[in-house]
Amino acid sequence: MIFDARPCDLGEGPLWHPLRKQLFWFDILNRKLLSVDANGPRDWGFAQMVSAAGWIDHDRLLIAGEDGLSLFDIETGVLTPYRAVEADRPDTRSNDGRADPLGGFWFGTMGKQAQPGQGAIYRYYRGEVRQIYADLTIPNAICFPPQGDFAHFCDTVTSCVMKVALDANGWPSAAPKVFLDLRAEGLHPDGAVVDAAGVLWLAQWGAGRVAAYGPDGRFLRAVAIGAPHSSCPAFAGERLFCTTARQGMSPDQLAAHPDAGKVFCSDSIALGQTEHQVIL
Repeated sequence: MIFDARPCDLGEGPLWHPLRKQLFWFDILNRKLLSVDANGPRDWGFAQMVSAAGWIDHDRLLIAGEDGLSLFDIETGVLTPYRAVEADRPDTRSNDGRADPLGGFWFGTMGKQAQPGQGAIYRYYRGEVRQIYADLTIPNAICFPPQGDFAHFCDTVTSCVMKVALDANGWPSAAPKVFLDLRAEGLHPDGAVVDAAGVLWLAQWGAGRVAAYGPDGRFLRAVAIGAPHSSCPAFAGERLFCTTARQGMSPDQLAAHPDAGKVFCSDSIALGQTEHQVIL
């Protein structure tokens, strides 16, 4: 069912804030953060593209944008620069991101025209920002199991989701390995989240679904989303949200899929993890 009917050109980065009991998400191309609170729909516009967030406390988010990481005050709407990342590269923007179980925050960058090899993945942890991976094109699927001993990520153009072991401080401790190879199925991995049982829930761009894979990589089931370009899932208890996009769709395709770009939700899907808090 439709959770929010405002169409996004490129909906991304849904975050269920556990203290506020409130969903936040982004329309990257239109430089907006959107939400719904007790007073109804809300949105905030920015001078730069923004794409992903983690919660710091009741009133603040850490937001990834074109210039790096910023602190956002939900009540005042003020965005304050915090850590510059690729601020000298006007050809790139941020993309997928998620807080990890140790209070760090992983986020990807990519070329604004998805130029091959111009993307990277960074991690913020206790004041430090470190580049983890480079030479990516569309970094996505950043997510973590409850125990926090490994991370997933992908480069969408490869159709493979990776798995990498983490050390006690949450930094990669080995070379990434392929966890899911979706090339034979022609599927394109986008955003992802891991539930409380360790099941990976993966939005698949162009397939109109969020697919569930067990810890062994075995396909379990899929939840249909009412628009082709399913971009990123998030859990609130047993409710599954998913953002979608209109980007790249022709007028005929948009006419055939009038709900493209909206946020969808499905109830009683699986028990999600509580989104991890970012520790500054």
